[in-house]
Amino acid sequence: QMQLVESGGDLVQAGGSLRLSCAASGSTVSINVMGWYRQAAGKQRELVADIYSGGSTNYIDSVKGRFTISRDNAKNTVFLQMNSLKPEDTAVYYCNYKRWDGTKWSDYWGQGTQVTVSS
Repeated sequence: QMQLVESGGDLVQAGGSLRLSCAASGSTVSINVMGWYRQAAGKQRELVADIYSGGSTNYIDSVKGRFTISRDNAKNTVFLQMNSLKPEDTAVYYCNYKRWDGTKWSDYWGQGTQVTVSS
């Protein structure tokens, strides 16, 4: 029903930058939320940032001022620009698409992309 294809994960030195991309296809709808979650080894998955179809955004405190989420609604694509990366940003990053069908939200996930920040 929905496919999310991520790209952009890599190995980078502390202080460096990466840009993650996620393209959604399938049963996309106009009311949705696209976001990025991450899961470090031995830890729970956490929301990093999300952006509503109307443009409002949310960030966890630890990435504010360093990460920027944006989207291209015409291409159903979300981006995460990550600057000033720190070793603690190392994790598998998952793209998330929340789809509103008029009565409920449904979650869809990408396969994940590894971000490794070396000190």
